Amino acid sequence: MTNYCGYMGKVVLLDLGTRKAENYIWTDRDREKYIGGKAMASKILYDNLTGEESAFDPGNLIVIATGPLTGTGAPSSNRFDISSLSPLTGITASSNCGGNFGHYLKKAGFDALILRGRSETPVWLEIENGEFLFHDADALWGMKVSQTQEALQRDLDAAHGGSLRCGMVVIGPAGENLVRYASVMSGERAAGRAGMGAVFGSKNLKAITAAGDAIASVYDKEKAAGHHKRWVASIRSHPLTGGQLPRLGTAGLVSSMQMHGLLSTRNFARGQFEEFEAVSGEALAEELNLGNNGCLSCPIRCSRRVPVDGKKVKGPELETLVLLGGNIGNADLENVCRWNRELDELGMDTISAAGTLAWAMEANEKGLWKNGLSFGETDKISQVFDDIAHRRGIGNELAEGSRRLSEKYGGREFAIQSKGMELAAYEPRRAVGQGLGYAVANRGGCHLNGGYLVVLEGLGLDVNGQTPRGKADFCMFMQDLMEAISMSGQCLFTSYGLLPAFLVGKPNSALTRTVNAVIPFLGPAVRLLNKVPEIAFFQLPLLPYTYELRYATGMKMNIGRFIRCGERSYNVERAVNARFGVSAENDKLPKRLTDVPQIPGRPDTKVPLEQMKKTYYRARGWEKNGLPSEKKLRRLGIR
Repeated sequence: MTNYCGYMGKVVLLDLGTRKAENYIWTDRDREKYIGGKAMASKILYDNLTGEESAFDPGNLIVIATGPLTGTGAPSSNRFDISSLSPLTGITASSNCGGNFGHYLKKAGFDALILRGRSETPVWLEIENGEFLFHDADALWGMKVSQTQEALQRDLDAAHGGSLRCGMVVIGPAGENLVRYASVMSGERAAGRAGMGAVFGSKNLKAITAAGDAIASVYDKEKAAGHHKRWVASIRSHPLTGGQLPRLGTAGLVSSMQMHGLLSTRNFARGQFEEFEAVSGEALAEELNLGNNGCLSCPIRCSRRVPVDGKKVKGPELETLVLLGGNIGNADLENVCRWNRELDELGMDTISAAGTLAWAMEANEKGLWKNGLSFGETDKISQVFDDIAHRRGIGNELAEGSRRLSEKYGGREFAIQSKGMELAAYEPRRAVGQGLGYAVANRGGCHLNGGYLVVLEGLGLDVNGQTPRGKADFCMFMQDLMEAISMSGQCLFTSYGLLPAFLVGKPNSALTRTVNAVIPFLGPAVRLLNKVPEIAFFQLPLLPYTYELRYATGMKMNIGRFIRCGERSYNVERAVNARFGVSAENDKLPKRLTDVPQIPGRPDTKVPLEQMKKTYYRARGWEKNGLPSEKKLRRLGIR
């Protein structure tokens, strides 16, 4: 149990083979150090994995963890995390989701669920008010995601004699067939990256449902309620969280990416797509958007609703628009919407599926692997995705991801991945700080785990994207900040609000241009804060998370402690990965991005990775091998 509010005070370890549950000890000291979410999950993996396991071993763990703010009414606080060993990368990875399962897991009485072992037969797991019930899933096996969810809801309603409000996580055929980038779905939202769906499938676990009557308590209801109102007002008044995201969704970034040379095109060969307007946020809003939607408790409502096959469904996010748009030579917006829906229904990550497809198209073009796929030819794509999910024909090979395919056929220099995970949509040769983040990110080619410096390098502010100056220090700071936000249960889109609105809203003002010019020179000041965050022993309205944690949980929190929690999270995740062979040698990008200028004749339009990596390791206080020392782990209280 716990003395803090916001938490349910219970973590359970469930063996899928023996079907026995036991309480997992998680103390208030652990809560103070790791808060919740992915940081909590990383520490659990650190305490239980030896380095001998693999993703599909029964001994691999799945950790589904919530944050303390989930269920408290805090804005944009409905996220939950799924962490495990990734079948795509072979190392630990987390996948964050905005579906409703985390909310209902807490209502069922749990902060986190740890799964180990393997069921002998396909099952689905029902959790209600602290109790566990296993059900046969033979009838569900083979179903797509929405079919599974509808069947589960019917069964639950029938068993309870009426409509049951609950949360679900389910896998589709891709997870069942161990596609290495299979996703887990909660409603229409995806825990998409790193192949968590395949880990579910390897354990013969089709779905989990959660329901209950528990309520997350709030330490100071009056102050929390007042803070919620102020925070929501701030979110709605900001030009990004109150303007661009509600109006155009994440797709609204397409035009800015095109302008800055960040729009991945033809497997990252270029940074601009001639027909970008056809797959832009403006086109989506004008031609197909039927309305906005959003996650529980979120005032931003950035999700689009679009028509697909006569149904009103979730529209594509930025990553899907770009990577299934210009990156494969497609300018048909309706195609992207349809493929997005098909991939969700099959339970498959759109980023890795699209990245692997783009590699295959180029490999075919270069004669390395004759597979019949070509840039701009879209007629076969739906069938290819279905073949991947069911491991038929070339789909069986595409299900392995671009790294494994390039190791087999050649073309490693244009397999656009890091540590085995395909990169997100931002072309990093015009945003080199983002390139550094891709390379050093713990889970592989992730824009968010990499620190999302592209928000400074053209998508929020307009800092020089070609200079490496200051980027390593900002990369560390933003990684740690995002870790801390995520472990609280918050959506990372709220972090857009940390960019001063007057800078974002007036990009051409003299003040904004001056700030953009000065930021790269602030590296030493940022490094001081990174090394000694305790100097920030105060709170600021610009960083609302510390107030929210205080009011919701009663936990002492300030900016310095918040950032230190993020640093601890990043380091414990790195320490687990070290057991599975990760070191500086794995912090790399394909040669296309480090050796070939995006603009011929301009050597500054490639990622100077090795230069930035050395500075980054020094900033983090890591050894030259890219790993935290035992002394560093003890200083952070991990050991």
